[in-house]
Amino acid sequence: MSFLEAIILAIIEGITEFLPISSTGHMIIGSSLMGIAADDFVKNYTVIIQFGAILSVVVLYARRFFRDISFYFKLFLGFIPAGVFGFLLNDFIDKLLENVVVVAVSLLLGGIFLLFVDKLFARNEEIGKSEPNPADSFFIGFFQVLAMIPGVSRSAATIVGGLSRKLTRKAAAEFSFFLAVPTMLAASSYKLLKMFKAGDGFTSEQIQLLAVGNLVAFVVAMLAIKVFIGFLTRYGFKWFGWYRILAGGVILALYFAGVDLQIV
Repeated sequence: MSFLEAIILAIIEGITEFLPISSTGHMIIGSSLMGIAADDFVKNYTVIIQFGAILSVVVLYARRFFRDISFYFKLFLGFIPAGVFGFLLNDFIDKLLENVVVVAVSLLLGGIFLLFVDKLFARNEEIGKSEPNPADSFFIGFFQVLAMIPGVSRSAATIVGGLSRKLTRKAAAEFSFFLAVPTMLAASSYKLLKMFKAGDGFTSEQIQLLAVGNLVAFVVAMLAIKVFIGFLTRYGFKWFGWYRILAGGVILALYFAGVDLQIV
């Protein structure tokens, strides 16, 4: 993988990780079109640069992360379902990740659902809550479990979970960002630990690629989050729904055209 390819993947990660459009689906398209999806280092790279994206949330919302202990209690409650099911279903999830059609169909169905989300939860903008309570946090955590199906999008699932608990769009999106920190940190750290146990190491050039990738993912994710909140508050989810339908259609078209699509 070249530095240019590393930067492109990091940009994709930074843009898509916190938007309701599935980072997995976009990584498939990006790495496959560049012809690097089968590279073992690329698979590790796409996991490790998530740390840069995670850090962007902590920096942007530093006051929230250092405000009070109740904030961490809510995050813990929201993390429990994904932590438990992720550990129990790890092998099953890995098998699903090998099925590109599952990703494409999830993108399509999720996109169709997002077309109607604004109407379903329209009253939230008038009478909705600006903060989840502990019960809300735990409930939203179960929506995060749905995102273990590749293509569903962790962000989309948790935002819809927040809306179903009568949070405003902005509050639901922000809690989705916060919940990503422990969830992605645990998932990425677990995969990283497995990799090192297997005896895999990095060359000096690969370490440089990882450093650049994390930096790019960090900066791009910060910009994406800021733009997303403003766009979501003003326009809602409809355009993200159409975009997911397009992305799912592209993956299916590439797959049936015989392009070697591999999950990274």
